[in-house]
Amino acid sequence: MTKKTANDNRSFKQGDFIVYPAHGVGQVSGVEKDSVAGFEIEVYVVTFEQDKMTLRVPTAKADVSGMRPLSSDRIVKDALKTLKGKARVKRTMWSRRAQEYEAKINSGDLIMIAEVVRDLHRAEDQPEQSYSERQLYESAVDRMVRELAAVENIEHEKARDLLSASLIKKAA
Repeated sequence: MTKKTANDNRSFKQGDFIVYPAHGVGQVSGVEKDSVAGFEIEVYVVTFEQDKMTLRVPTAKADVSGMRPLSSDRIVKDALKTLKGKARVKRTMWSRRAQEYEAKINSGDLIMIAEVVRDLHRAEDQPEQSYSERQLYESAVDRMVRELAAVENIEHEKARDLLSASLIKKAA
């Protein structure tokens, strides 16, 4: 069995923007060696500026944890196209749907997050959302805006406007 060097596992460099499923878009601020339970491990240090949080992800476990690079332009286009589709709301109990929406948001998959935004979006002429619906909707929108802003290299407000424009075209 050949021994891998620490650099064999690395697929992200300092300064790279990444998506971590449970937290959204972050930036790799470095790669460090940490000692955990007497073992030396190499970790990505990922900062989430908007949440004022730092996460340490073992380089060997980055793929398993779901950490991935930002979405491609094609995936972003597909996600924006998903927003224009017809909402698909299952006729199940809200608690079950809420769990499914939460799982989609935490999957880190931009298309799945777009489905949540599409399904929970309310036009001006539609009834108000419940508090929990609004929370899930805002969470999904926030995740989408952050990734859209990072991929397109634009301000968050412009990304939010782009997302809103896609939702408005759906209603028209």
